[in-house]
Amino acid sequence: MRIVSGQWRGRKLAAPEGEATRPTADRTRETLFSMLASRLGSFEDLKVADLFAGSGALGLEALSRGAAHCLFVDQDAAAIRAIRSNIANLKAQGISDVRASSVLALGPAKAPLDLVLLDPPYDTGAGQVAIDKLTRLGWIGEQTWVSLETSGKEAVSIRGFELDAQRDVGKARLHLLRRVAAGGGG
Repeated sequence: MRIVSGQWRGRKLAAPEGEATRPTADRTRETLFSMLASRLGSFEDLKVADLFAGSGALGLEALSRGAAHCLFVDQDAAAIRAIRSNIANLKAQGISDVRASSVLALGPAKAPLDLVLLDPPYDTGAGQVAIDKLTRLGWIGEQTWVSLETSGKEAVSIRGFELDAQRDVGKARLHLLRRVAAGGGG
C-alpha cells in the first residue's frame, strides 16, 4: 500500500496486522480521489475525517494532497497502531488527531468538516448509521462531501442525502454523497 499522489506520493503505508480490517486498495483509493478532485478542485486547507480508518490510508492521502487536518477514528487496536506508525513515518503528527473509539462514540462537533471518508465493514449498514448520527452531531454540514465505500452489492439510502456519484471498483462500490439543502426539494 502506497500514497497515490501529493507530497508523500509513493511512500509506503503499514497495514494493520490481523484480519479485522480491509485496507482500501491503491486502485480504489486512486479512483475515489479522482472523483473527489473533480468536485473539490483542490484538497488545500480542508478539514477531513477518516472514519473506520484501518491503516489511515484515506486520510493520509487527503493530507498528502494538501488537507489541513485529519481526524482518524478506529476502534481496533491493531488499526490504531498502524495509523500512528504511518503518521509518525510521514511526520504528520501536527495535522492529525487519532481517536481509538467507535465512530458512533464521537460527541458533538465544534464545526462541520469539509470531507468525511467512511470505509466501514462491508454489508453491515454501519456507514449509513454513522452518517446519520454524525449529521445530527454537526460533523456533516450542507457543504460537506461524504465518501462511503461499501461492497458492490450494498445499496445506500440515507434520509437527507443525495447521491452525487457512484463507481464500482473491483469488489468495492464508492458513493459520493451530499446533504440535501434545507428547504430544498423537488
